[in-house]
Amino acid sequence: MMRTAMERGMWVFFQNCHLAPSWMPSLERLVEQIDKAHVHKDFRLWLTSLPSPSFPIYILQNGSKLTIEPPKGIKANLLRMYLSISDKQLESVTNRNSDFKSLLLALSFFHAICTERRKFGPLGFNIPYEFTTGDFKICMDQLVMFLNEYADIPYKILQYTAGEINYGGRVTDDWDRRCLMNILSDFYNADS
Repeated sequence: MMRTAMERGMWVFFQNCHLAPSWMPSLERLVEQIDKAHVHKDFRLWLTSLPSPSFPIYILQNGSKLTIEPPKGIKANLLRMYLSISDKQLESVTNRNSDFKSLLLALSFFHAICTERRKFGPLGFNIPYEFTTGDFKICMDQLVMFLNEYADIPYKILQYTAGEINYGGRVTDDWDRRCLMNILSDFYNADS
């Protein structure tokens, strides 16, 4: 695949390289063997990885590096969440737009708080979980779906899907799950 991309000027994207440490030596050999004279000028190789001792030094030294840090603080997290939402998504609940925007703000606060708790180490959660914008997006999509399908806001369903499945699917510690569900219940309720 990579050789074909080099010939045709395509882009190759290998995601989460840190999860395949046994493959790293093979990747290093592939990159070392790249002959710039025989590579299309538009070819690009993109690699994503968390910091890993198995990531090849040769690739680190000979490639461009870009780091993406999570936002610091609840305000920065909220801003990041809202900037990731399109106008089309904001208008996707036709008959309950004010309910949607209120619950979306609640979901955004919940996501920001869960993300910020990581900085407190074991005082935040017993295990440091990587909550992502993907978790937020799926909860937002479900929020749209449930608001369009139900006459009343289905708080129990929203709490279950977000707390037990989407965010909770990452949570392995029982106390952390209990904490997560308590935080979520503060945001997904009739008083929020």
